[in-house]
Amino acid sequence: MTQRLRRRLNRFHVWLGWLVAVPLLLWTVSGLFMASFPIEQIRGAHLRREMPPLDRAVLVPPQPGNRPISSLTAEQQASGPRWVIAYADGSFARADGRTGKRVAAVDRREALAIARAAYAGAQAVQSVTFFAADANPLDLRRARPAWQVRHADGTNFYIDSESGRLLAVRSSLWRVYDLMWGLHILDLQDREDTHHPLLYGLAAIAAAAVLLGTILLPLTLRRRRRMKS
Repeated sequence: MTQRLRRRLNRFHVWLGWLVAVPLLLWTVSGLFMASFPIEQIRGAHLRREMPPLDRAVLVPPQPGNRPISSLTAEQQASGPRWVIAYADGSFARADGRTGKRVAAVDRREALAIARAAYAGAQAVQSVTFFAADANPLDLRRARPAWQVRHADGTNFYIDSESGRLLAVRSSLWRVYDLMWGLHILDLQDREDTHHPLLYGLAAIAAAAVLLGTILLPLTLRRRRRMKS
């Protein structure tokens, strides 16, 4: 390799490094942060309390309906044993496990009871807010009608208003982790798209810079040895 060509490649390598310096820093810092915490802690497993076991001896089959059903599940909820009916269209309904009769959707009072039964922490509840399926906060990431029960430490419990199930636990640590994930994949809007042109392009430039540096390093070291000898 001629000296002129080597200089051009060195200059090209420097420019490639400048182009990807910020993304590489973001990838490294965000990756280091995400690797520092167990995923169970991020998901709030330590903040959840398990429901008592379901007594199947008291269960009475739910009343049949006319809508196509995809699944039927018996669960122990804060208000007692419940049948959770999943319909083919993606919606849910509940029935009382002891009588088989349909029960109403989760209201504010029941949402608070469900959150209190599932919460293993000691922080007070600050607010209880309902969100429609198409207007959910960013930290839920579920297109479901849900109640948000916010605690004093910033932890949010989301309860599905149709099924009564706990959809998600979102702590302050989860939100920082979520921000780091958005930086890592370079998608701060939805924080879900890992297949966009910006990410592909910068990753390709970073790979080219590393490959070029790997090629130039031994040539540079060999040249320096020759100059010393």
